[in-house]
Amino acid sequence: MPTFETLPRFERDWKNLTTQQRATFRKVIKEAFVPDLIIPDRPFRSGLRVKGVTAHPGVFEMTWDSDGRATFSYGTERVPGQAHIIWRRIGTHAIFTPPPGP
Repeated sequence: MPTFETLPRFERDWKNLTTQQRATFRKVIKEAFVPDLIIPDRPFRSGLRVKGVTAHPGVFEMTWDSDGRATFSYGTERVPGQAHIIWRRIGTHAIFTPPPGP
């Protein structure tokens, strides 16, 4: 079974999600993301729209709802042969908007 961790930014984002958004994310992870992740050499199903984030090599984004997005990266395996996922951000497409600068 894959292992997971969350970064502080993900945890802050998570608190801003509605109860329904949290439930939808959990369902997609359980019913689609993890099953795709545990089968070796199988790409993620197209509905998840997993792809690399151009400006951040090693970071991937996925779609978990019509406007639900999450970013993740792969960490060092904690269980031999199983992926370790580091969740970085979660929310709407707005998570890709850079924060206001000085």
